[in-house]
Amino acid sequence: MKTFANKVVWITGASSGIGRELAVQLAELGSKLILSARNVEELESLKNTLKNPEQHMVLRLDLAENGHFPELAKKVVEQYKRIDYLFNSGGISQRAEASKTAIEVDRRIMEVNYFGNIALTKAVLPYMQKQQSGHLIITSSIAGKFGFYLRSAYAASKHALHGYYESLLLEEAKNNISVTIVCPGKINTPISTSALTEDGTAHGVMDHNQETGMPVDECVRQMLKATVKKKKDVLIGNKEILAAKIKRFSPALFWKIIKNQSPT
Repeated sequence: MKTFANKVVWITGASSGIGRELAVQLAELGSKLILSARNVEELESLKNTLKNPEQHMVLRLDLAENGHFPELAKKVVEQYKRIDYLFNSGGISQRAEASKTAIEVDRRIMEVNYFGNIALTKAVLPYMQKQQSGHLIITSSIAGKFGFYLRSAYAASKHALHGYYESLLLEEAKNNISVTIVCPGKINTPISTSALTEDGTAHGVMDHNQETGMPVDECVRQMLKATVKKKKDVLIGNKEILAAKIKRFSPALFWKIIKNQSPT
């Protein structure tokens, strides 16, 4: 984990869940952090609790409004001279049946989870190309491996990330830029509370699957280990991640099992 000491690390979704825990653990490892999310108050509060708070920057970022991302990347480089890691962890989930979900909600989820994600990567890439190094860590989901109840747009957005970043990792290998796609399963974070329902309002409930999921600190430890090893793809969770492997090797068995799983 000495890999992260004195490295410049940009984290989106840093105000809660996996992004917040990434900030906590990376600060302990000696990284210089750029903390991004929409809620600046939460970010400032987090920054003040971290080790060496004076080394870190709070930078407001809304993944749904990505036109100014090149300006944000320029600001980071002006301050820190480089960007070593980008943890693209921001996003939003869904709890609604496809047939009942307004198309505006589908578009919003895709805008945040896919277009906002890749827009920030596009803003950061020129600097990583110039320095001939860098690592992009993308928080996808087990829903990026297969669709599931109440997750149609969410799963679509995560599937899209896989196609994009698997292409990018091939193209950027010549510039010594690595890509790791992280697929968490059931993790104990508040992601379900802010998930969008059919009309775009928040689900507002901490699902049983989240409450009983893997502790977020363990999830992040595994993420960081995968990053150090420069894994291209990693599944993180408990027994639920077996579903992705079953689908690959025994699709018929997968469909028998998955239809009986609880969506919440």
